[in-house]
Amino acid sequence: MHEVGDDIRAGPRAGHGDAGRPRACDLPPPGLPTRTPRIDCTGETSMFDEAVTLLARLVSFDTTSRTSNLPLIRWVEAWLAAQGVESRVTLDGSGEKANLHATVGPRVPGGIALSAHVDCVPVEGQAWQADPFTLRRQDGRLIGRGTADMKGFAACAIAMLPRLAAMELRRPVHLCLTHDEETTAEGARRLVPHLGAGQPPPALCIVGEPTGMAPVIGQKGYASWDVTVTGLSGHSSRTTGTANALQAAAEGVAWLSAKAREFAAQGRRAEGFEPPWTTVHVGTFQAGTILNIVPDRAHFTFEVRSVPGDDPVAVLDGLAAFLEGTVLPPLRAVAPEARLIVSRRAHLPAFALPEDAPLTLMMQRLTGSNGTARVSYGTEAGFFHEAGIATIVCGPGHIAQAHQPEEWLAESQVAACLDVIERLGGEMARA
Repeated sequence: MHEVGDDIRAGPRAGHGDAGRPRACDLPPPGLPTRTPRIDCTGETSMFDEAVTLLARLVSFDTTSRTSNLPLIRWVEAWLAAQGVESRVTLDGSGEKANLHATVGPRVPGGIALSAHVDCVPVEGQAWQADPFTLRRQDGRLIGRGTADMKGFAACAIAMLPRLAAMELRRPVHLCLTHDEETTAEGARRLVPHLGAGQPPPALCIVGEPTGMAPVIGQKGYASWDVTVTGLSGHSSRTTGTANALQAAAEGVAWLSAKAREFAAQGRRAEGFEPPWTTVHVGTFQAGTILNIVPDRAHFTFEVRSVPGDDPVAVLDGLAAFLEGTVLPPLRAVAPEARLIVSRRAHLPAFALPEDAPLTLMMQRLTGSNGTARVSYGTEAGFFHEAGIATIVCGPGHIAQAHQPEEWLAESQVAACLDVIERLGGEMARA
């Protein structure tokens, strides 16, 4: 049993190692320096060991969304190339963030994508017992930032890709790695429209967010915005000659609270979600300096988690109409420069897959799960769904461990994920 703080040493065990082919522990990470886990590379490793070793590598890259994910992406690109798998890396406008797309099997229609984001949330302010970016094994758990959300699935998919390439696939398997899912979701938004560049796009997709390897066939949409109201400052005794941005913004927050109550009381119901209606949440509010100065600027953020069929933008439109039509005119009578400024933070479309869809039935068969679930948190599945790609969410780990200190993934979940991906390869070989 590995004690807290011990680095993983993936020792020899019987399995499917490929002699002469570089493994995850054989390749140093190119580009920027990163923490390198100490791995015992002696002997032949099993697919499980290879996946855990890959997970240790992926965790060792600090891919908190505020940092570049390019060192990780370039490392994966090099590792895949060493296995004979070509991949395509595309950069965002800054050149600091990247997506990766690789394909094994024939370039024909009807393939399936395995998709994962590789960014993670910050660790600051959390009570970790050891370095969050050094993978640890303890009591059957793999502990480290991003293990559950969702580098565990990424490691399994990457580890299995050369094995899938060796099968006589009749339909291709695609690997998609994206950036910034935790913040703007721009990675998937950029990647999905280009999946068909030079080859047919996949017909199916598995987004490997942590579901305990149970098929999830629906999610709420997610949209969030920054809202700023400006006014005119002055001494608080001059309320008729100033424009209080804080009070104006607070009226907007009150409007959103009323909208949330309206959804809860009489909004559309969608079976399987908790709660089964669209929710509205205001998360931050900043305004003012001291009590006797009228605030000339106020800022708040809010989000909408919408059930399929509800449009989150309609909430924003209603808020903007209320502020522009009712709240701001009195401010502008005093301060013509008073403004409403809105910017989008993130948008993740909702998706819904029928319970009798071929992908649903296939994943139930592969996972051994007869049930299905729907979730209220956001994933990138909606982008694939909007592109006409039948999509399901299914991956190792549980959402309760995501974003937490001492984030962990059960070793049994890694084994289950590898088994499902191998069975999936069999499906693509028989198609």
